Amino acid sequence: MKKLLSLLLTVVLALGVLAGCGNTEEASNEAESNTEKASKDVVYRTLDEIKESGTIKIGVFSDKNPFGYVDEKGEYQGYDVYFAERIAKDLGVEVEYVSTDAANRVEYLKSGKVDIVLANFTVTEERAESVDFALPYMKVALGVVSPDGALITEPEQLNGKKLIVTKGTTAETFFTENYPEIELVKFDQYTEAYNALLDGRGDAFSTDNTEVLAWALQNDGFSVGIESIGNLDTIAPAVSKGNETLLEWINDEIVSLADEEFFHADYKETLEPVYGTSVDIDSLVVEGGVIEE
Repeated sequence: MKKLLSLLLTVVLALGVLAGCGNTEEASNEAESNTEKASKDVVYRTLDEIKESGTIKIGVFSDKNPFGYVDEKGEYQGYDVYFAERIAKDLGVEVEYVSTDAANRVEYLKSGKVDIVLANFTVTEERAESVDFALPYMKVALGVVSPDGALITEPEQLNGKKLIVTKGTTAETFFTENYPEIELVKFDQYTEAYNALLDGRGDAFSTDNTEVLAWALQNDGFSVGIESIGNLDTIAPAVSKGNETLLEWINDEIVSLADEEFFHADYKETLEPVYGTSVDIDSLVVEGGVIEE
């Protein structure tokens, strides 16, 4: 009888050990699965990974002169590109430009297609939920450009008329929320939007005032009748959500560049040839990430 009880006890203990091993293995597999899933969710490259690769991917506009555009030689130029070149230089890597539209700037970061977006990116609370913004390097509001023969000087003049905007911009959001009676004609590309204005497919075009002012100077017969509308916002670099090492490096870079007034030099090189000397540089440029009152 004692031998039988001893044998049964041994069997029970053995089954318990096997069950325990099974649970441990299952828990281990689950932990590995969760770790693998978490790693798949991270699409960005850290600062060290960028340095090791020797290349940084920066999203810029290719059709938004003078901020980001491709010149007749096929090379990227503009205010944002000037900054991008300095970032690459100070990181000790080559820069790979990725042409972006206004509507896909967030998606390019979320998908890991680019490391940084430097595409005249206005900081908003909504966008900050999806990407991480660094310190600002420019101030901006909205402006409205229209033909001299039918100049728009007040937004109410657009009631029942067509206002051209680019998809994914603050202009689209602002006029949708504040002037629903204005019909918006939307385009993906800035080039398409300006061509629509030139062709008379809209009564006016709204985007950042810095851009419409520059465009009007280069296109006879058009003027900026509304030079500033909406909030005074800031332009800043953006990185993928959670990419803390790259974000910290960019912030340190912007602060350190203030010692040489880098963005004033950037303005003089890329924007002053367009705006001339009549525009107050300090009304647009931000140094060291500090907004002057």
